[in-house]
Amino acid sequence: MQDSSAREIPTELRVLFVCLGNICRSPMAEGILRDRVQRLGLHWEVDSAGTSDLRIGQPPDPRAIEEAARHGIDISGKISRLFEPVDFDRFDLIIALDRSVEQTLREMAGDEPMYQDKIHLLTEYSTQYRNQDVPDPFVQGGFDVVYEMLDESIDGLIEAFEPHFIADA
Repeated sequence: MQDSSAREIPTELRVLFVCLGNICRSPMAEGILRDRVQRLGLHWEVDSAGTSDLRIGQPPDPRAIEEAARHGIDISGKISRLFEPVDFDRFDLIIALDRSVEQTLREMAGDEPMYQDKIHLLTEYSTQYRNQDVPDPFVQGGFDVVYEMLDESIDGLIEAFEPHFIADA
């Protein structure tokens, strides 16, 4: 008989980063978090998607690949995909990179509270960039600044959720 006082601790968190085209910000965020959870020995599933179908099936922007590589992270194998309603069921956290994307996701979630509760702005977890939009560098550039914002915000995300999950011994 199992001890009813023992609490089951989940071993996996499923995180989806979402931006507009899934070729700049969200693939970099996915790469950063994948790298961190691997080094920490956490069993987290990490993915990314976009809300626009303009870039579906394409690799990340070469400038995003280059910026991630400067930090030892390879995102070159990522292929952009469209956010799908089924993602609300597949993932525990759906992390928007700006308020416009967050609004689109909230509209897609409709009146379903369970889905609404999964949607967060990445910089909610940041101390330096609290509640700011991560700017889209596709046209204006600034991939280094975007990487810095992602990196610092992801540190906060890990800090918020890591204590609730078991790492490899």
